[in-house]
Amino acid sequence: WREENLPEGQPSLQQSTNQACMVEDILDENLLQSALDLRLGRRFIFQQDNDPKHTARISKEWLQDNSVNVLEWPSQSPELNPIEHLWRDLKMAVHRRFPSNLMELERCCKEEWAKLAKDRCAKLVASYSKRLEAVIAAKGASTKY
Repeated sequence: WREENLPEGQPSLQQSTNQACMVEDILDENLLQSALDLRLGRRFIFQQDNDPKHTARISKEWLQDNSVNVLEWPSQSPELNPIEHLWRDLKMAVHRRFPSNLMELERCCKEEWAKLAKDRCAKLVASYSKRLEAVIAAKGASTKY
């Protein structure tokens, strides 16, 4: 496939590689330190969806090299992951601010992320079992979540 023949929205190999490298940098800079900050030590299971940048060889190798336990994740099930709801909340909040350049976008993202209510996070985590039951009842199909 030549890049111009890719379906609309499909990232090129170079874009996919860059995204996977970014994920590795994010993991390297944040994951283990967050586990320490939360006093989890190594007693945690990392959850992520099957986005290609998460399943790229470089990402898998980083997780394996750092002995991170990863939850097996069914494809096409982002509604189970509480972070997806927070990403939507963040996206909507930032969109309302109309950032006009990259620096402004970064600032808005950081400010809006800090404003996300902690009880919103707690409610999303608490509702996990309901979301899981709904997906099981729907036999893996979409749910209201």
